[in-house]
Amino acid sequence: MKFRNFKTVPKIIFGRGSFEQLDDVLAEERQKADDFVVFAVDHIHKDRALKEQIPAQSHDMIIWIDTTHEPKTSYVDQLTEEVQAFANGKNPVSVVGLGGGSTLDMAKAISLMLTNPGGSASYQGWDLIKNPAVHHIGIPTLSGTGAEASRTTVLTGPDKKLGMNSDYTVFDQIILDPDLITGVPKEQWFYTGMDCYIHNIEALNGTYINEFARAFGEKSLNLCHEIFLEDHPDADEKLMMASYMGGQSIAYSQVGACHALSYGLSYVLGYHHGIGNCIAFDVLDDFYPEGVKIFRDMMKKHNITLPKGITQGMSEADMEKMIKVASGLAPLWENVYGTDWQEHVTPELLRSLYEKM
Repeated sequence: MKFRNFKTVPKIIFGRGSFEQLDDVLAEERQKADDFVVFAVDHIHKDRALKEQIPAQSHDMIIWIDTTHEPKTSYVDQLTEEVQAFANGKNPVSVVGLGGGSTLDMAKAISLMLTNPGGSASYQGWDLIKNPAVHHIGIPTLSGTGAEASRTTVLTGPDKKLGMNSDYTVFDQIILDPDLITGVPKEQWFYTGMDCYIHNIEALNGTYINEFARAFGEKSLNLCHEIFLEDHPDADEKLMMASYMGGQSIAYSQVGACHALSYGLSYVLGYHHGIGNCIAFDVLDDFYPEGVKIFRDMMKKHNITLPKGITQGMSEADMEKMIKVASGLAPLWENVYGTDWQEHVTPELLRSLYEKM
């Protein structure tokens, strides 16, 4: 049997106020006078205090990432070209992603596309990236997706939603500062945090589970219970670690039915990843009964009401698109059913689940 030799983030700084060390981290990368850094920052921070704390020098580039929609391959290609034009083809010494999961994924994707030819859509899949990325740093201002720890950057392309899954995708450095996630709007905090909770439920109940993944997944799940059921006073620190550990868990296992269905919702109906996962998870009692029950307890505690009837009146063409996207995620379904997953994942099953939403 051949075991996966996967890469993890090699350098991590954790703690309140640790964002202030970013300038010191970047100083190690800046070796020449014309070395520059690209800061890919969630556009919500354009009018917030964090903007003034970004340690950008006069010749650096700041990109305000539009996170209105899920990250698209066309947007990655556009921003990559802008970076190349900024310094006449010279690559930055680092790309810094500062924001939620979408922004971190965009930063990872840009750092990959600066060193790999063609468009990003051609790299949607597993281990298609050939050249190492530009040095890249992830700094979450929203926790739950695990994007800071994962080897994927999830993108919506012309005909599918699928990540660029590669060891080269993994950040070279992350800075986990709980101060940065203080004050996130309640629903956004909940939906993004539930991405982490769902990661753990899918991994721990999957056929890919092993003791490495279980160790991270169980601890992350326990932290989620403290955060979303007990109102723990250190909730920000705990959520930041739960997100990281959830990302580590799925690095050596896999997500499952909820994420497969959510990808379809996102591709066709445009739902953001966190809320899309919640909508999908709420109809998966037959797959994850205990996990769904506790999820509903969490929703009740935090007064969260999910959209209902979102697939009513949908055209047959759109329904078929969703089914196609969801059924195309072979590793996720194998994690649910095993190697004979195709006998179980029929268009009829997927249609019935989507119709419940």
